[in-house]
Amino acid sequence: MSFTRKSGVMASAGAVVASVMLLYACAPKAKSSAIGNLGDAASKTYVAPGSYDEFYFFTSGGFSGQVGVYGLPSGRLLKVIPVFSQNAENGYGYNTETRAMLNTSWGMVPWDDTHHPSLSMTGGEHDGRWLFINANNTPRFARIDLKSFETTETIELPNTGGNHGAPFTTENTEYIVGATRFSVPIPQKDVGFDKFADEFKGTISFVKANEEGKMDVAFQVLMPGFDYDLGRPGKGPSHGWVFFTSYNTEQAHTKLEVNASKNDKDYIAAVNWKAGEQCVAQGKSKTWNARYAHNTYNMATHMATTEMKNSVKVLDPKDCPGLVYYLPTPKSPHGVDVDPTGEYIVGGGKLATVIPVHSFSKFQKAIADKKFEKEVSTIPVLNYEATMYCEVANPGLGPLHNEFDAEGNAYTSVFITSEIVKWSLKDCKVADRVPTYYSIGHLTVPGGDTKKPYGKYVIAMNKITKDRYLPTGPELTQSAQLYDITGPKMKLLLDFPTIGEPHYAQAILASKIKTEQVKFFKLADNKHPYVARTEQETGVSRSGRTVHVKMTAIRSHFAPDNIEGVQAGDTVLFHVTNLEQDWDVPHGFAAIGSANDSELLVMPGQTRTLTWVAKYPGVYPFYCTDFCSALHQEMQGYVRVAPSGAAVALQATTSKKSQVAFAEAGLPVGSK
Repeated sequence: MSFTRKSGVMASAGAVVASVMLLYACAPKAKSSAIGNLGDAASKTYVAPGSYDEFYFFTSGGFSGQVGVYGLPSGRLLKVIPVFSQNAENGYGYNTETRAMLNTSWGMVPWDDTHHPSLSMTGGEHDGRWLFINANNTPRFARIDLKSFETTETIELPNTGGNHGAPFTTENTEYIVGATRFSVPIPQKDVGFDKFADEFKGTISFVKANEEGKMDVAFQVLMPGFDYDLGRPGKGPSHGWVFFTSYNTEQAHTKLEVNASKNDKDYIAAVNWKAGEQCVAQGKSKTWNARYAHNTYNMATHMATTEMKNSVKVLDPKDCPGLVYYLPTPKSPHGVDVDPTGEYIVGGGKLATVIPVHSFSKFQKAIADKKFEKEVSTIPVLNYEATMYCEVANPGLGPLHNEFDAEGNAYTSVFITSEIVKWSLKDCKVADRVPTYYSIGHLTVPGGDTKKPYGKYVIAMNKITKDRYLPTGPELTQSAQLYDITGPKMKLLLDFPTIGEPHYAQAILASKIKTEQVKFFKLADNKHPYVARTEQETGVSRSGRTVHVKMTAIRSHFAPDNIEGVQAGDTVLFHVTNLEQDWDVPHGFAAIGSANDSELLVMPGQTRTLTWVAKYPGVYPFYCTDFCSALHQEMQGYVRVAPSGAAVALQATTSKKSQVAFAEAGLPVGSK
């Protein structure tokens, strides 16, 4: 090798080494330093023992049918609230008291798919009263009381095929609103698929929600047979409107991944619900027969009941001019979100190359100037440029959802390129982007759907978590990721596993609700038909082949704890009242072979019923399932089952005090 050539090789090698060293020098010092310093991240998410998180974070449980409650910034799981699925952990949906919460026109449906929690609002801000959530499969809404963290009301939506786009709470909780995902024949009837374009329709439902126990479908708007996806009510100047994305404006009914993606633009449906109210008041709606269930849980009786409703008011846009307009939006839009000022309506076209931002004021002017491109089923379609504020360029591939901070920034989840993109509403330019791990769906900024976002964090809800956690067989945990948004650059702070499949989530300042919590239910207020407020009120009774056991639970015994006179083939109803009047002292109850029920978890002052069938002669134990005291293991009892027709008297063993009380009343034990 010549000197010149050797020198050249050495120089090239040196350049490569230098380049590598330079790259190494510029590389992250630690695995996560590109997206947040580890020590910094730990200090920002650490909540010291005995301290509280700053936010409650409510996630949909997706296919679990429930709601998860976490603390932020720690990511600690606080509670799973049973909503649309039976929950064997506490008996929700199994026991007599709560089973009716799952009643529908199809009967008792034990499972569903929750997607989008929505907090109640007053004046466009979270008020801490309730959390609403949808059931996607058998269309329903639920109300969760944020004082008891219990589901207190559910209502079924008639004329609806898939309640994905729901619920969305209007500025003062006048309504929670939802739209059909699947267009179907409305009212339902047998129709050939060749008539899809003519016979299949969608609906947008407005459900009154501002009074506890009185949710009702105020009216439905009959829509063309597209797929309606997600929505947001307006606020401020756009209050009175609600906006829903639609896709499949091609009205395909097979191979939608191809046939529903042909149009360059689909629509955001803008619905003027105040105009709808006026049209209903003017008698322009039609009353249709429709059977649907309304279930309410009574905090006094601790029982749920069902009311079947039989009609609903339906508005056709052709009978109510000004009710609905279509805003062309590229392409197969998924999310639509309204910024805190109420002026900007941001689409999320999952196949689009830009983020389209409509202006509400330009939208209103376009209506006044009649800048319409055409009509679809009598609904005016506005000129795209006439409503457009801007298109955000280079958002990444697959923009889905948007949330906002209080500084005029928007945060968009981008599915295909797996990132969060921060951009400014002022100049519509991307200011930052940060990767997510992996394939983000929804995202949440605390208060991001209100007039006054709390900001501070953005939370990604991801669809894939390969390599992020210890593997657990074929199914890996679902996950959320917490990012700091207080600076110009977003920083990843924390991964935390979530239950089910979280779709959307909302967060509220803990200070708005933590001091309002129910600590126990007052025994004196318990109106359950089988309540036993003292041991003196316990006892057993027979009605045909059903035996009722009025039982109390208190640290550390059941009363009665020995029951005789039950016969094989009897159904035994254990009505258990928790006598404790203190916070955080539930008692559990379980009996061997409970084939028709799960365990009970009875809160202080509450009554719950376990249904147990005495199949075989013998003596069978029951016990408390929730460790309640040092003598928890002693909290047990037996039920003796005699052969059918045996002459064993029905009786129960209670305390001496109780026996004295029975004797003084002239009653044999077991007669009550």
